[in-house]
Amino acid sequence: MAARKEKVGIIGSGLIGRSFAMLFAAAEYEVWLYDIEKSQLSSAVNEIKAQLKELQGLQLLRGSLTAEQQFNNINTTDDIEQCVKNAVYVHECVPERIELKTAVYAKVDKLLNDTCILASSASALLPSKLAANIQHKNRFIVVHPTNPPFYAPLVELIPSPWADSDVVPTTKSIMEKLGQVPVILKKEIDGFVLNRIQYAIMKESWRLIKDGIIDVEGLDKVMSAGLGRRYAFMGPIETAYLNADGMYSYSERYATMIEGVMATFREPDKFDGPVLDQIQSEMEQLVPMDTLQARRNWRDKRLAALAQLQKRMDNEDEKK
Repeated sequence: MAARKEKVGIIGSGLIGRSFAMLFAAAEYEVWLYDIEKSQLSSAVNEIKAQLKELQGLQLLRGSLTAEQQFNNINTTDDIEQCVKNAVYVHECVPERIELKTAVYAKVDKLLNDTCILASSASALLPSKLAANIQHKNRFIVVHPTNPPFYAPLVELIPSPWADSDVVPTTKSIMEKLGQVPVILKKEIDGFVLNRIQYAIMKESWRLIKDGIIDVEGLDKVMSAGLGRRYAFMGPIETAYLNADGMYSYSERYATMIEGVMATFREPDKFDGPVLDQIQSEMEQLVPMDTLQARRNWRDKRLAALAQLQKRMDNEDEKK
């Protein structure tokens, strides 16, 4: 007799919720995907089915199950109790508004098992604020994914200050079972790490476009054909380490130049106005608004293929 699958609840069936539903289904969990809108659930199911079929055709599925087997692991409901009750892990994936998230927790809190982990996909909201008023604050953790989670595996783990000692290691183990790459933040900080680095890049990109140094297309090529190629396999610290003979050598060679350039950085501008209009206009020329989903599909295929390449090369390294 087959072992009973562990139950996972996903709250919110948007892009992030759908991605996590697919990840847990591939890892052979019993997934319950909840949304207050039945039409949203119907749309989510159709999108998941289509993605799984396409991924199977490209031989890019996660796990060892077929697309049909993975799809059959996903259930949908507009009853939050059916989603949450007896789950070992519940992942909230509603929009980034603290009043909306805390309203969801008020309902979920009454239904959780005392050992269930309650996770949020919050992008910047601190767990100490999100979990402040719930009974199960000791089971709360932020699991911030990279968007889209199915294709970009990094997740940041930020526990609430009251989290039980098992919450972080258990969540880390679950994420690794899904094939994600968890990193643990040692303490809270606004925006966490991924977004702080992303926003630092966005800040300087905005300034370079505003000052007429480069256009939008050229700026994005600097990342996609330059820095992004490096950072697909290693981060900025190891990049620097390898670009010289270690960090002491890197500092000796480049510190004066780096400090001089950094001194020219200025305070951030408002994220609106003429520069926003310029960026939107130039992007519409490159990717018209009515082609956004097609372009997302183009992106996701490449991210999935990159993941497969990395996995194959990692396997080859292990055999050496």
